[in-house]
Amino acid sequence: MGQRLNRCLDVPVALPPLRRRLLLLFIMFFLWLYMFYSCAGSCAGLAARGSPAPPRLAPPLPAAAGEAGEESSLEEQRASPDGASPISSFFNGSGTKRLPQAIIIGVKKGGTRALLEFLRVHPDVRAVGAEPHFFDRNYERGLAWYREGKGLSLLAAGLGCAEDATSSSWWSIGEKICTVIRNSKAMGEARGPWHQSAPSHLLLGEAKVAMLWDLMPRTLEGQITMEKTPSYFVTKEAPARISSMSKGTKLIVVVRDPVTRAISDYTQTLSKKPEIPTFESLTFKNRTTGLIDTSWSAIQIGIYAKHLENWLLHFPIGQILFVSGERLISDPAGELGRVQDFLGLKRIITDKHFYFNKTKGFPCLKKAEGSSKPHCLGKTKGRTHPDIDQEVVQRLRDFYRPFNMKFYQMTGQDFGWD
Repeated sequence: MGQRLNRCLDVPVALPPLRRRLLLLFIMFFLWLYMFYSCAGSCAGLAARGSPAPPRLAPPLPAAAGEAGEESSLEEQRASPDGASPISSFFNGSGTKRLPQAIIIGVKKGGTRALLEFLRVHPDVRAVGAEPHFFDRNYERGLAWYREGKGLSLLAAGLGCAEDATSSSWWSIGEKICTVIRNSKAMGEARGPWHQSAPSHLLLGEAKVAMLWDLMPRTLEGQITMEKTPSYFVTKEAPARISSMSKGTKLIVVVRDPVTRAISDYTQTLSKKPEIPTFESLTFKNRTTGLIDTSWSAIQIGIYAKHLENWLLHFPIGQILFVSGERLISDPAGELGRVQDFLGLKRIITDKHFYFNKTKGFPCLKKAEGSSKPHCLGKTKGRTHPDIDQEVVQRLRDFYRPFNMKFYQMTGQDFGWD
């Protein structure tokens, strides 16, 4: 590691002049784009202040019971908005970092990304970009990290650097493109929840730049902070942990026909691991007897009633909104209207914000957040599903039917899957 760090810091990178110029232009363009995006987000929020502010979903949350007594200093300094540097304030805009007042807790492959992207259009919604996975994978880091922590994104390009990073990482642009990391304890924090499996050093290839992003966005008075992590819905500990943060947290669950959802889940895995067994072979413990393998996550996630029982031990049913993944496609404005009502927001997102993309088979935004151009979800959304044996599909429908009926009763909604 020491040799790699020395090489990164001391040895000039022999890049041809043209490549060097192109690399610098790319970096400058990205930094300009990021500053424009940050300013646009802040201005959008300020513009919305001209109309009567909707009622706050929840007041700023006090420190959790365990926070005050934690070993403090650095983490507590970060938790204080007044401690932000001028540069940090410029990049993040005005406002205060708050713990989320609303969370999209599930379900995987149900349409959670689409819902979050649509909600971002609303000037009173500020959302975390990536999935923090705080209540399932990073809970031991504490609420101060959840509110103030950083996540690491790797952009196109560069040399790697080596040791552990904190939010005070510095940049060297040009012949030395390195992020120097100072505190091994903070490595996971700097790398963020999206890089849990990465080694203890960063190996960025020839022309990569790393940038640190805030987990929680800054919000103005009347704005709502949101995040989405679909795995929360099936994480046993998540309901108690979220309730401990704030019993008033509003929860949103996007659900979809569990059979279609399972096939979509498998399709995503297949795109990354083409060598995995067929959907049919993974579905059954014993195909001859027709015994479904409920230990397979693609099947297990779709038993919505079972997971919901765990959440109802900690939250009343009225504090959970169930969004139909199918109606989010066929009538996005209608579903977004329900969501805005649930969050106590003015109905700003309407039919005029959407158009249907026939190629992708999904609704898209006419104008995305901070942009004047149309925006559709990326190529990883709407993958073509493999052909599945219809006998297997029917057996799965028979398997899910009683669970679906119970889920309809629990939620008071018939989603029409049977």
